Amino acid sequence: MSKVGWIGLGAMGGPMAVVLANAGHEVTAFDVADGRAQSLAGPGLTPAASAKEAVAEADVVALMVATPAQADAVLFGPDELAAALRPGTVVLLMATVGPAAVVSLAERLAPFDVDLVDAPVSGGTKRAATGELLMMVSGSERALAAVRPLLDAMASSAPVVGSAVGDGQKVKLVNQLLCGVHIAAAGEALAFAEALGLDPKETWKVLRTGAAASFMFDDRGSRMVDPENTEVRSALDIFVKDMGLVVDAARDSTYPAPLASAAEQLYLSGRRAGLGRRDDSSVIEVLRGR
Repeated sequence: MSKVGWIGLGAMGGPMAVVLANAGHEVTAFDVADGRAQSLAGPGLTPAASAKEAVAEADVVALMVATPAQADAVLFGPDELAAALRPGTVVLLMATVGPAAVVSLAERLAPFDVDLVDAPVSGGTKRAATGELLMMVSGSERALAAVRPLLDAMASSAPVVGSAVGDGQKVKLVNQLLCGVHIAAAGEALAFAEALGLDPKETWKVLRTGAAASFMFDDRGSRMVDPENTEVRSALDIFVKDMGLVVDAARDSTYPAPLASAAEQLYLSGRRAGLGRRDDSSVIEVLRGR
């Protein structure tokens, strides 16, 4: 079993680290939020007082942060974590940071004899807690062999989508384009139902099993039509970031991406309206005109 230094214990990272520990791996974990690592402590999962302590004996360093800047700061910030890693260590980056950022990180880790596996995840917090995520994986054969037992513990599907670091991020951006547009479409459809004088919850119940159904319509739609729901499973700010990455990558490829661009504007409007830390299903409030 692997010794894993885990950085990032948020809504996704926390349950993923617990799943890995429950599978028999030795996880030493750190999060910048005080007390979060301690709250997850248990058999196989040891809290660390710092990121450097978390990775000191690690065979694999797992990063589950939110943004490219955070990934960069962890590895190359004031603590100089990259320089502290043992030669042969593998960094398993599971955050959505975009192809350019992950390629840059891999290139800067190479002089330390540290490989990077690009493995962004999809599936939400429920699947994170049950080890049923989708992971889109790319990297060298040696690095992939080192992390395969970890991938198999955290994901029900972890296909290798390419040998080059960055290929995983590219597939994840395609995934996020679909997810972001589907959430926005669900919000528009249910707000449209309200504008027509329909009961949105009853409309959602009728449509969720028909040809217009999607995972996002079923999942986010259920929260859009529940006035009592205040749970934050995935913050709207995440889609501000991810749709920005999609649109930037499309622009770099001279690809128009009109639906992604429109969805990005809705999420930006939501952030501007103060919804950034609310659940991403709250994008319906923008479409309601509130």
